[in-house]
Amino acid sequence: MGKLTKTQLLREKTDAAVKQSKQSTLDNLPTVPDSPVEADPRKQILITDIKPSIKVEEVSLQINFRLAPSKVAFSKVNADLYFSKTKIHTLCLNILPSKLSGDTFEFTVTLFMKGICAGAYPIKLEMYDLWAPGEKLTSTSKEINLDYIPQTRESKWVKIPTVKCMGGNDLAIIANTEKEIYRDIEKTQKRERTSKRDSW
Repeated sequence: MGKLTKTQLLREKTDAAVKQSKQSTLDNLPTVPDSPVEADPRKQILITDIKPSIKVEEVSLQINFRLAPSKVAFSKVNADLYFSKTKIHTLCLNILPSKLSGDTFEFTVTLFMKGICAGAYPIKLEMYDLWAPGEKLTSTSKEINLDYIPQTRESKWVKIPTVKCMGGNDLAIIANTEKEIYRDIEKTQKRERTSKRDSW
């Protein structure tokens, strides 16, 4: 192999320096194995109770839950509500850090039930810490069975039925309103008879 000229030596040094300092492009990025995001084992969401309250055309759900070890570890908690195995609503709860409040919280969801037939319906609540779209961390759920009987305003206030109409064969049935009219006629007749006697 012949002796390299100064120009060739300079070219080789330049090529080596360029190769060494060449930045990664989209085509030659180093491959890094995907590692799933792991939930912090210390963080926990616990749904302690779901209390339903049936009202006129409404059902109120009082939901109690706990964050552990501290609410400071959470910023947002999402809650998916399922009615009869169908997701009907998603709530986003912002947890405000405060040293004065505890780790237990409650909120209320009201369901408008007009048109829903009486029956037993499963209601499920799933709560989770959302890391990224589609990635649920520290997920928990609780399900109750709601025995729903529709109420009306009348059913809340009317305790006894009223008689609408009466009837019978070969009978003269006098209603209360007719009795009052007959009493007034009798009183008027008595007054007239008394006044005639006094005039004699």
